[in-house]
Amino acid sequence: MSPAQERISDAVAARRAGHSLDGPFYTDRDFFDFDIEAVFARQWIFVAVEADLPEPGDRTTVEFGPYSVIVLRDDDEGLRAFHNVCRHRGARLLDPGQASGGNLVCGYHKWTYATDGSLLHAPSQAADFDRSCFVLKPVHVRGVGGLVFICLAERPPADFDEVASRIEPYLLPHDLRRTRVAARTELVEDGNWKLVMENNRECYHCDGHPELLRTFFPTYGYTEADVPARLRPAHERYLRADAEMRATYTGLGLPYGLIEELAERPTGFRIQRDALDLAGESFTPDGTAACRRRLGDLPTPRLGHLSLHMQPNAWFHVVGDHAITFSVLPLTPDKTLLRTTWLVHPEAEEGVDYDRDTLLKVWTATNEQDARLVARAQQGVGGPAYEPGPYAPGEYQVEAFCAWYLARLSEELQR
Repeated sequence: MSPAQERISDAVAARRAGHSLDGPFYTDRDFFDFDIEAVFARQWIFVAVEADLPEPGDRTTVEFGPYSVIVLRDDDEGLRAFHNVCRHRGARLLDPGQASGGNLVCGYHKWTYATDGSLLHAPSQAADFDRSCFVLKPVHVRGVGGLVFICLAERPPADFDEVASRIEPYLLPHDLRRTRVAARTELVEDGNWKLVMENNRECYHCDGHPELLRTFFPTYGYTEADVPARLRPAHERYLRADAEMRATYTGLGLPYGLIEELAERPTGFRIQRDALDLAGESFTPDGTAACRRRLGDLPTPRLGHLSLHMQPNAWFHVVGDHAITFSVLPLTPDKTLLRTTWLVHPEAEEGVDYDRDTLLKVWTATNEQDARLVARAQQGVGGPAYEPGPYAPGEYQVEAFCAWYLARLSEELQR
């Protein structure tokens, strides 16, 4: 074990359950590099939606830590993923972002690859050059209900198939495979990736989200016994809305029950269909739908929201008229990319079926507010006065995330 790994091992062993992590977990370069290898290079990572890749040849790239990966739709309309490294002299094969087209052409020496990764053309090689020895290095890729995940490990976590089989019944009625990307934002937050994830896993701070709290109940994460007096009126509204939504879900045959396995397994996840406040249709100031065309063929817009959280880097909200996906990608110890994508019905037209500003308003504001909170947290955990503090009962999902994360570090330390 290297000196850096010994430091990390000691920190893992010393961590006090129910308390935030020690400062180096959020600030130290060695810890960050180990996060990439123990978590992002081992686990299934959410990176795209199938709507990013509607046609053969469509591709997108994703980057985290030192890795860059191409995800594409091949000529047979299947999903493929490859390391974004030319097999000639290692140049980045494609620039960041999305593109359409057929073959993959390196911008350095024009080595050309098919969408299945095979090398088609390498100019001016020797007569005995064997192109079959220089295929692109593949990466595991899976589509789950219209969401795209990759795994860099040679042997991905074996439980992913089971998790996919449990969450797909919740996703499929919304037909996310047949959607269109209405908008995407990329926000670089001034904080460690774990602070971004932890912030999303609790509503203890939700009074800082006035736009979101028009429809999102502020009692998220609280048990009946823990709801404070100031939130009791909202809780009573929630109970009434929840009873109505359960009747709707049952009548439509939609799965809605909570499945929460955040810390117990390699592919930690949480999924639930739940009520929204006011009109109960969407994330808008009055809770009414932001888009006139609904996802799938569901007969009513009043469906509350389907919430999915997946370790280590993603959460999702699906409402009757659109879906929002969030992907967290670590850049440096104190910089994290939050990529947010809004999906609408494939035939929905901007300016006709929806107003773009209305569609984006709530979560754009919420993301920006969260980014400021994450930056404040990063400043604090990097200071000499910081010491881990206790989680409140409503922050139990933050504790679950930390427990899951530390288990992944322990597994890597034992390899």
